[in-house]
Amino acid sequence: MRNIISAILLLSCLFGQTQSYNSDLQQLGQTIGKAKDYDKEKEKQIALIKRSLGHTSHQQLFDGYEQLYEEYKVYNYDSAYSYAQKGLEIAMQLNNTASITHARIKISFTLLSSGLFKEAFDSLKVIRPQDLDTKGKAEYYTLLARCNYDLADYTLDQYHSPQYNAEATRFLDSALLLLPPESFEYAYYNGLKYVRTGNNDKSLTYFRPLLQDARLSLHEVALTTSTMSDIYIKRNQVDTAIHLLATAAMADIKSSTKETSAIFNLSSILFKKGDLKNASTYIEKAVEDALFYGARQRKVQMSAILPLIEAEKIARVEQEKKTVTTYAIIVTFLLLLLVYLVIVIARQIRKLKKAQQAITEAHIQQRAINTRLIEANKIKEEYIGFFFNANTAFYDKIERFKAKVEQKITDRKLDDIRFLLNSLSIRQEREELLKNFDSIFLKLFPHFIPEYNALFRTEDITPLKENEVLNTDLRIFALIRLGIHDNDKIAHILGYSVNTINTYKTRIKNKSLLANEDFEAKIMEIYSV
Repeated sequence: MRNIISAILLLSCLFGQTQSYNSDLQQLGQTIGKAKDYDKEKEKQIALIKRSLGHTSHQQLFDGYEQLYEEYKVYNYDSAYSYAQKGLEIAMQLNNTASITHARIKISFTLLSSGLFKEAFDSLKVIRPQDLDTKGKAEYYTLLARCNYDLADYTLDQYHSPQYNAEATRFLDSALLLLPPESFEYAYYNGLKYVRTGNNDKSLTYFRPLLQDARLSLHEVALTTSTMSDIYIKRNQVDTAIHLLATAAMADIKSSTKETSAIFNLSSILFKKGDLKNASTYIEKAVEDALFYGARQRKVQMSAILPLIEAEKIARVEQEKKTVTTYAIIVTFLLLLLVYLVIVIARQIRKLKKAQQAITEAHIQQRAINTRLIEANKIKEEYIGFFFNANTAFYDKIERFKAKVEQKITDRKLDDIRFLLNSLSIRQEREELLKNFDSIFLKLFPHFIPEYNALFRTEDITPLKENEVLNTDLRIFALIRLGIHDNDKIAHILGYSVNTINTYKTRIKNKSLLANEDFEAKIMEIYSV
């Protein structure tokens, strides 16, 4: 029932009904919040299978290892690879050629999923298709196709990628001859083949009926919608692509699939649309999943966009700082002007009161003096009217200014200008952003600090302060390690002048054990895990 409803909603969007993707992102946010609960259920299922192994026969043990592999294969590379290897060992003890070959296919799948392309190809080379049944052969050829497709995506050039894509399509054609026409795999791989060969209309004739199939598992829904999104990205139908990727990401989370690209692709699209908040949330989830699974190729992809998102966040804060500062200056100026006018009015009123008192004391003076008194009273009335009118006009201006400020706040989605003016600490916001940058960077490069420190004598190492993840020295070369070599950009991100950055870099290089011209090249050799 759940899959039927999802399919109806998805098809209504694809067939022309206007639907905002905001509700999809809201649902995705709620699903991300429950990710740990889904993972706990996954771990319970795994624990149940492990307990069932016990003292069993070799064949039962092989079947148990195969079950554990299936649970782990898109959840955690290390465990999936371990149980695939154990299955291979048992198959060899059983001297069962078919089981040995199936186990090798599973090992190849895990190697590919973790980004070990060479190892995956090497593992597939030793497999003999003639040792497999029809289902096994189909699985073997689809895996070879995926190897070549993934390598084409990873290479992404005009020379080698077309060759890999052509080779992948050849293997996929071989698999399609073996797959049952009524199966999910037959429809999905036909759709994938036409996506890869550029016939998007033909691919949709396979994908759309798939989404009406209530028998699809969550993982199959994720595969279908994620692949379909490529079609709408190419057609520049971004909202539909976002809807499909959000659907895929939710299915991945609910099925505890960590080896996935849907949420990363969604983050990339939203970043290009300027939705920095959601893009940042999703890239953090994508990094977390890639690290948990051990997918090397995903970490490489994310390292390209993650610094851009973090830099954009810092730039947004800087822009907000300038905007708030401008408003603060205007409001302060008007308040000072109001105080000045109040003082002037008070002084004028005091003068008028003195003049009134003088006129009252001189009422017995000559007619000429009375005439001047009348003139003074007229002047008093004119001044009082003038200043009250001026004061009223000023208050009207203040009210109009207030309305304009509140309108600007509404346009910029700021909750409370008074709270921001009194409590906003741009320095604290910058420090918090840099701390987040430090934490994510060290997730990608956990050995960066010791390898960086190894370039200096012990006495020349700048120690980290308490609660400090990275210091300025480390941050400069962390940004360089991420590919940001422009001193202007580094200075802008860290909030220093270009001269200060140059001074830091020169001082650090002078203290290192390497020649100055070799230092940055050595930093670029520090790899993530």
